[in-house]
Amino acid sequence: MNKIKFLLLLVSSLLFTNLATLFAQKNRELVKPFVGTAGDNGQVDPAACVPYGMIRIAPDSDPRTHVGYDYEVTKISGFSINRISGIGCSGAGGNLSIKPALKETDISIDKSYELASPGYYTALLDNTIKTEFTATSNVAFEVFHYPIWKDAFMYINFASSFTKVIDVKYDVISDNEIQGYVHAGNTCDHGAYKLFFNIRTNKTFTVKTKGEQDVELSFSTTEIKPVEVRIAVSPIDYEAARMENENVKLLTFEQVKKQAESAWDNILSRVETKGGTEEDRILFYTSLYRVFLSPANVTSPDGRFLATDGNVYPKEDFDYYSSWSMWDSYRTKFPLITLLDTKRMRDISNSLCNLFIYGKRDWATDFESTPTVRTEHTIAVLLDAQNKGIPTIKLEKAYEGMKKEMESLPTERPDQVLETSIDWWAMAKIAEILGKTDDAKLYSEKSKNAFIETWNKDFKNVDESFTKMKGSGLYQGTRWQYRWALPQYLDYMTESLGKEKIIEELDYYFTNNLFNQSNEVGLHAPFIYNRLGEYEKAQKHVRRIVKEDLEHRYGGNAEYPQPYVGKPFKAAFKGFMPEMDEDDGTMGAWYVFTAMGLYPLVVGEPWYEITSPFFDEITIKLDNGKKFTIKTKNRKSPDAIIKQARFNKNILTDFRINHNDIMKGGTLELEY
Repeated sequence: MNKIKFLLLLVSSLLFTNLATLFAQKNRELVKPFVGTAGDNGQVDPAACVPYGMIRIAPDSDPRTHVGYDYEVTKISGFSINRISGIGCSGAGGNLSIKPALKETDISIDKSYELASPGYYTALLDNTIKTEFTATSNVAFEVFHYPIWKDAFMYINFASSFTKVIDVKYDVISDNEIQGYVHAGNTCDHGAYKLFFNIRTNKTFTVKTKGEQDVELSFSTTEIKPVEVRIAVSPIDYEAARMENENVKLLTFEQVKKQAESAWDNILSRVETKGGTEEDRILFYTSLYRVFLSPANVTSPDGRFLATDGNVYPKEDFDYYSSWSMWDSYRTKFPLITLLDTKRMRDISNSLCNLFIYGKRDWATDFESTPTVRTEHTIAVLLDAQNKGIPTIKLEKAYEGMKKEMESLPTERPDQVLETSIDWWAMAKIAEILGKTDDAKLYSEKSKNAFIETWNKDFKNVDESFTKMKGSGLYQGTRWQYRWALPQYLDYMTESLGKEKIIEELDYYFTNNLFNQSNEVGLHAPFIYNRLGEYEKAQKHVRRIVKEDLEHRYGGNAEYPQPYVGKPFKAAFKGFMPEMDEDDGTMGAWYVFTAMGLYPLVVGEPWYEITSPFFDEITIKLDNGKKFTIKTKNRKSPDAIIKQARFNKNILTDFRINHNDIMKGGTLELEY
């Protein structure tokens, strides 16, 4: 080859590479925030936000849902700055609502001009005002494009909230600044949080009307539009909120939007996929996106945090996080963060330790930093992080608080006994790690004895009552579904009934659609097959649940009046089953794990069960700079069964892999 031909080939190759890079689809572009936003089919939202941010700006539909937004409702009460994805009761957040109109004016969204992507939301209103939103962790950036022929009015409701409002105060500081606080009840009105705010506008305003908890503003029609509003919040004090606004005063809206997109690019690029369908990719990255919406970094710019005892402390060697929904999210969400965002998980783990140090309740305390839900099973999350190598978790400092919680765990109902057994089991393991052998023995025996007694009394012998939702006084779920709650004790279950009988009953459970994909109680159940050596059945039933139109008998809290026939996850506005809450990233994380073919069956153990992934190749970019790749080989059809699994060329006879081996990097090859 002569030099000219070589140079031409090199140039064309570089040009092709650059064009391919330029037009390569980013994972962020596969995220569809409107999936699951219609009706009671996920209770999620298209809010503008950054990963782990306190700010999540979205419209509040009128009437609203738990999360505020309903795609099918065009009328809105305004745009509020915070919410939690897919939780129960009436949700939490919905604060500091702004309506670009007078108080009594009705406004609606023109659905033809509504768009959302990670870090950005925009809509056109029926009063011809265009809205745009983006955010940093603590500052909402809201732009309202008023037409040149229209009066520029704005209504701010300082007392807007999805829960009760305890107290509100605001002061107009100048003709472009307002400060104050809102003190609101938390989820289901358990506990409370207080947000100090600093609001600044780029245009001067006149106060048109001033109420005790709201204000109407008017902006001069002679000034250049649009009007930009920046709402900074902090749980600390007025000065911390003001500081948040000061720190971004030199940034433009477009710069902040690009920063938000970059933050999402960073977190979503931790997993790269090849193959699969377009819907697989959309559901995967949309689910992954929702995992990282919380918890929120609530540390002030000067390094302070509000503890749950109501006092403000200087931060230690980690950022302090808040906004928990452990009752559900401990099962999948936090194990996924442990795998994909190891460095952040250290901060999260130590923030959880602080709950035991400064004061913890099962639900929210009276001194939360931001909207939150529940904290049961925090101990299992800490054990999981510890056993997966998250460094310097302050377990010793938290230990006495953990022991205190162990004495008040409920055991009145059969489901409570099982849930409490999980915590006693995890506590025994933590005590063992810390060298507290007497405590380890005590909690181990309490856990196992409680499980055995309840298993023999309420779950061992199946009868007709097992299909009844909330039967035997259960809080959620059926006895069939709670039956599989503790795979930690699968050995005892098989010993008491025989392995063949357990497999036969698990077969019956799935074949007759007695599982409930709409609630978390038994999400892990199909992966139990792996521990029984029935690897083909694990793969078959996992794929069947996700990919086939099945008859689903159960919703989130009750049996459906008529069974729902379809898939539990779809790339659609009604993206989840009816009455199915996304539960703050829990369902999203379940989907991500399932699609990757890895599942953390027992939270607190470092093992992942291996099933067939939805993609041909998956690469996880680990925080330590290494890569873990999952590759399929000789797969002729999507429903083919894995014949052999090899990690770094070593055969895995039990179809599971250790987290700590994954962190060393390498390739998991699945041969079909």
